[in-house]
Amino acid sequence: MRKIAVLTSGGDAPGMNAVLRAVVRRGIFKELDVYGVRNGYDGLMSGDFIHMDLGSVGDIIHRGGTILRSARSKKFKTIEGQEQALLNLKKYAIDGLIVIGGDGSFRGAKDLTLQGFPTIGIPGTIDNDISGTDYTIGFDTAVNTVIEAIDKIRDTASSHERTYVIEVMGRDAGDIALWSGMCAGAESIIIPEDGYDIDDVIERIQQGYKRGKTHSIIVVAEGVCRGIDIGKLIEGKTGFETRVTVLGHLQRGGSPTAYDRMVGSQMGAKAVDLLLEGQKGVMIGWNKGQLSYMPFEDAARDKHTIDLSVYHLARSLSN
Repeated sequence: MRKIAVLTSGGDAPGMNAVLRAVVRRGIFKELDVYGVRNGYDGLMSGDFIHMDLGSVGDIIHRGGTILRSARSKKFKTIEGQEQALLNLKKYAIDGLIVIGGDGSFRGAKDLTLQGFPTIGIPGTIDNDISGTDYTIGFDTAVNTVIEAIDKIRDTASSHERTYVIEVMGRDAGDIALWSGMCAGAESIIIPEDGYDIDDVIERIQQGYKRGKTHSIIVVAEGVCRGIDIGKLIEGKTGFETRVTVLGHLQRGGSPTAYDRMVGSQMGAKAVDLLLEGQKGVMIGWNKGQLSYMPFEDAARDKHTIDLSVYHLARSLSN
């Protein structure tokens, strides 16, 4: 193992730059040549490789997004695309690849491993929806971004005596909605893992109104339904003035929290160490506060789950 490469793929997540920094500097510390691949798997197929030195990753640990940029690639899913990527890896004499991204990115990494190329995956997605790890890079920053937004919206909701529905990201996972709703004191949290009963949501709003509350916050995960639809149902059935805010992609941006920087740095360094130990086809995880790793196949076999006890706790605390 003399040369390694690193790329970011799929949706960007705060903390990816912290991972990149750790990969590059750990690699150089271990006397490796390190290359960055720009634009994800598209760059792997087109040969968009750049040599990285210590200065390449200077002053980036606090920056959101990814300096290597990211992209989703349909062509890489084909045998022809993968063969072109392998030719470029051979051209640059790369001995191992580190992929930072979500489950789609890991499927690409697994394909390369099956063709004999050593690949390590690092989970980077704000959705926190990858099985085999308790935590994915970017999740903590995204949750804190949502909480800050809800806190501000609550000021307006209270001033105007309104109900606000906040739609958050997460694809088919409710982690962002659950954590942000719990920590921001939302009256109701709607997540894919438990579905929802609109009559129950309305009843909770009305109960709060009867005991003197002048506003309510409802957090909706995008994987359940559209916030605008929930807002219309609430206003139509209660007559309460209701507004809807879709936070959208601002949840992906911003300077990463200390937690994302810390875990990202540890994962990046661990990925380099695993390549040097001869590991391949594995994903690094963060479980019970410790680094771990498992084969891509094992991670893909299980479905991501959420701790519903926290969801029920949030319901009890918002009564």
